[in-house]
Amino acid sequence: MSRLGELLKPLFHADDPEYGRIFVVSAFGGITNLLLEHKKTGEPGVYAHFANETEEHGWLTSLSRVQAAMREAHEAVLDHAGDRSDANDFVRDRIEGARSCLIDLHRLCSYGHFRLSAHMAITRELLSGLGEAHSAYVTTLLLRRNGINARFVDLSGWRDEREMSLEERIEDGLTGIDLDSEMPIVTGYAQCAEGLMNRFDRGYSEVTFSQIAALSQAREAIIHKEFHLSSADPKLVGPENVRKLGHTNYDVADQLSNMGMEAIHPTAAKALRRQAVPLRVTNAFEAHDPGTLIDEAEAEQGVAEIVTGLEIYALELFEQDMVGVKGYDAKTLERLTRRGCRIVSKASNANTITHYVEAPLSTVKLVEADLAEAYPGAEITVTAAAIVSVIGRDLRGLHVLERGLGALREADVDVISAHQTTRTVDAQFVVSRDGLDRSVKVLHDTFFGVADNGKLAA
Repeated sequence: MSRLGELLKPLFHADDPEYGRIFVVSAFGGITNLLLEHKKTGEPGVYAHFANETEEHGWLTSLSRVQAAMREAHEAVLDHAGDRSDANDFVRDRIEGARSCLIDLHRLCSYGHFRLSAHMAITRELLSGLGEAHSAYVTTLLLRRNGINARFVDLSGWRDEREMSLEERIEDGLTGIDLDSEMPIVTGYAQCAEGLMNRFDRGYSEVTFSQIAALSQAREAIIHKEFHLSSADPKLVGPENVRKLGHTNYDVADQLSNMGMEAIHPTAAKALRRQAVPLRVTNAFEAHDPGTLIDEAEAEQGVAEIVTGLEIYALELFEQDMVGVKGYDAKTLERLTRRGCRIVSKASNANTITHYVEAPLSTVKLVEADLAEAYPGAEITVTAAAIVSVIGRDLRGLHVLERGLGALREADVDVISAHQTTRTVDAQFVVSRDGLDRSVKVLHDTFFGVADNGKLAA
């Protein structure tokens, strides 16, 4: 979104608008982090300051920071003074509206009968919608300035007293639009009775996107990114060594999402699969390239398609009395869920359960304390580690674990654990944090080869 101006020709065809498409947009880069909290570091944004009262009126300062960041974002893509003025007015209206709402809520909850905690889910929804509404409005201004008949479709429920389901909200927003002559620019956040943030957290834009594609019976759903969906991060393995996927299936997309690559949210993928809508992931800045098609097709032969890694914490619970006793796993899962830890993988034996989780260390430490209280006789350890995964539609016959372990051993990478499920769509290797990048390169070289004079070895 921050490079929106560059997309006019390759994506929107400003010289010859191609209608018959619906665009669902996310917020400008970094805005949602400022509104909620930083996705990676956990640094508090408006919501986190308001919820935790980290400092006196800290959320007000944070909200002013959001307003400045929004202005900076749209001024970078809007050249016309009138459009900038309109965008500034839009941001001012939304920010001041949110400010007044939060002040009133804070005042209301100063009375004993009202609890702020009871309203935090709705507050998170309100703040989330500000980023997408801003980017959709700015995109509409830019397109109209360039002769494209764009229409701003705000699904965020701003000042809308009606209560709707997600499907009803989408149908209401798209009612009366002529796709043959109008280009809808739709907010990735949609206010609904189900609560998108409550159910899907930061993956809500893709859920909205997939529901629109399913409800409109789209011929194809397309996610535009800044890069191709490739066999690995070019920065780690060398741009000359990566391969564009080209074609894969939804099983692989699920594994990528689990590893934090976010090709598409699993719930979004499910909606597309149900309606048999294929998904295409393209590089928005290379419009001539068809990108990667994701559908239900099986692989013609066993082949690795991507190698990726993720920093995690290994939370290990050892309890001698665990043998033959039920409930240890369930109680651990309950505490991980309550603290908002995302479980990437897990392993267990007779007296040990290890969960590999993606969460800030401070959150993992809270879980550690919870488990120590629940199981005072247990030994609980938290270790910074990483998971490197080899993913493909069908890995049968590739001996991924055997070859991967051998290659990592030769590269002097200490493997903490490794496993592969019976579905054979991925194999995971747990390594130390400092071995993450090297492990990705080693495994990619093993299963994809290394370029020689511009050509990849088999």
